[in-house]
Amino acid sequence: VLVVDDDEVFRGRFARALSARGLEVRQASTVDEATALAHTESPELAVVDLKMPGGSGLDLVRTLLRLDPHTRVVVLTGYGSVATAVEAMRFGAVHYLAKPADADEVLAAFQRPKAGGPDAGEDENGTPTAKASVPSLARVEWEHIQRVMTDCGDNVTQAARLLGLHRRSLQRKLSKYPVAR
Repeated sequence: VLVVDDDEVFRGRFARALSARGLEVRQASTVDEATALAHTESPELAVVDLKMPGGSGLDLVRTLLRLDPHTRVVVLTGYGSVATAVEAMRFGAVHYLAKPADADEVLAAFQRPKAGGPDAGEDENGTPTAKASVPSLARVEWEHIQRVMTDCGDNVTQAARLLGLHRRSLQRKLSKYPVAR
């Protein structure tokens, strides 16, 4: 398993959790480092963070699958949104999980059939069907706040101004756990 995340603490804990489950784990903190490791030995499984300095996890998904189309990739991020989930699937990720996700959740995601197709609310042409789940209004709000926070470099004051919220109101919203889909 190749674990790619710029958060050293999370990456280390996650790698230890996977190792404790009997998996051989390699770690990378950047897209370039992960690409070099994949060129040396293509991973069977990869857990890729979406947002990293110096490159996008989505670019890494494409690179890993170009090197070995049999690699199964799960995109893991703290900035989950429907748009990036769809994009990750289009690039070939088998699943997309929002942080916090534990090792068992990620391993279960690798075991599930690839997302997409009739079971995921799309027909064989990728057209949404009636089965497609619609995120709650609270989830959409959370995702929008996270996008604005990212665009503002996690500056709460600037994000609050852009969102038209009082700074303390935004801080209260950010202190809550992400809303379930």
